[in-house]
Amino acid sequence: MDGHTVSAEQPGHRIHMGFGLDALSLLPYLSTGSRAVKPTSNDLTIGMLARAAGVNVETIRFYQRKGLLPEPDRPYGSIRRYGAKAVARVAFIKAAQRLGFSLEGIAGLLKLEDGTHCDDARELAEEKLGDIRAKLDQLQRIESVLTELVQKCRRRTGRISCPLIRSLQKDPESKQ
Repeated sequence: MDGHTVSAEQPGHRIHMGFGLDALSLLPYLSTGSRAVKPTSNDLTIGMLARAAGVNVETIRFYQRKGLLPEPDRPYGSIRRYGAKAVARVAFIKAAQRLGFSLEGIAGLLKLEDGTHCDDARELAEEKLGDIRAKLDQLQRIESVLTELVQKCRRRTGRISCPLIRSLQKDPESKQ
């Protein structure tokens, strides 16, 4: 497939794109009753675009307001039409969101979507990876504290107050 060919297939709910994110599942984003639309030219209404991309119309409008998806011109007395490039762009946005990128980060990636700025894209990904690792460290600390509190709750006997509740009621200024 060339970089402009997009297909939305109902059975596997997959969109195939030519920019390195091939065959990503859009299953979490597709509505259950929608039928696949195979755009071949600029013949899609906003509703058809939304269905083809597995999102709702308000998502398309939101991406347009945020500058992530260009709004096509409206021919005099007609409605805007979208094509395969718009479907691929929405799929790109959704795939980047699944990787944890913010809309601001996605805007940066979209500036690099021609694929010739790999070093810039790598830097953005490394920054995101650093954020994710910091969150994982924080989650591991939380897990450790909660594990200890759960064990204290299990060892509790009699009418002693709950260690978990007691720890949440502690004065944040105290060093206990």
